[in-house]
Amino acid sequence: VEPEAGSRTQLEHREMAGDPWLAKYDSTCRLAQDIVENIHERNRQQRTGGNPSKFNVTIRSSLQRLQEQINQLKESLLRNLSTRQITQLEADRHQNMLDDLLTRERQLQTSLKKDGTEPEVMRTSLISTDPKTDLTNPWLMEEPEETRGLDFSEIKHQQQMIIQEQDAGLDALVTVIARQKQMGRDIGNELDEQNEIIDDLTHLVDKTDCRIQNETRRVKLVDKKSTSWGMLVVIVLLLVAIVVVAVWPKG
Repeated sequence: VEPEAGSRTQLEHREMAGDPWLAKYDSTCRLAQDIVENIHERNRQQRTGGNPSKFNVTIRSSLQRLQEQINQLKESLLRNLSTRQITQLEADRHQNMLDDLLTRERQLQTSLKKDGTEPEVMRTSLISTDPKTDLTNPWLMEEPEETRGLDFSEIKHQQQMIIQEQDAGLDALVTVIARQKQMGRDIGNELDEQNEIIDDLTHLVDKTDCRIQNETRRVKLVDKKSTSWGMLVVIVLLLVAIVVVAVWPKG
């Protein structure tokens, strides 16, 4: 296990060496962690009656350097994005990391401003998870089991593995959505073809109905004409009969 962890750490160092922004971020996180340790030591000095003043000076100076490094990270991120040295996805990830660092920097500023006037209360508020206090400081909380004993590179590698798993899940989701989209297109094309067939049938029905109406009118006309000719024939026969009776010699 140890050789694998060592090779993984070497890989992380090579990656940070290839990305100056990540290397700068790594050093900034180490500085923040140093500030956390100084705050813990200052609180301990306050509880034991020591002299926390020199720690306050060191903490203020470190916080100022932390702010400067965070501003440098901001400028570097904007410059890399504007010059297209990184993709939008990488820029979003870096921005999330930077936002988290800014939040922690504000929490450290809050911890310093308390100045240890109420050591026990301050320590409780810093590590408390009670939502009523709303003063949870993750930098001063106990480290979770899954990251305990890991250095920054190993934690970063763990986070990258989680991000890769999330990316794989997103890729699978994109594939499913693309498949559903294609199915929707196929159904739409099939509906268009069916609509065209229905339109053709409607047109044929209309033509057939028109022909039937024309033939019906013709049949009625022929029937009317045939009736008129029949009456004329009967009249002619009657006239012939009358003439025959009139000229027939009587007896």
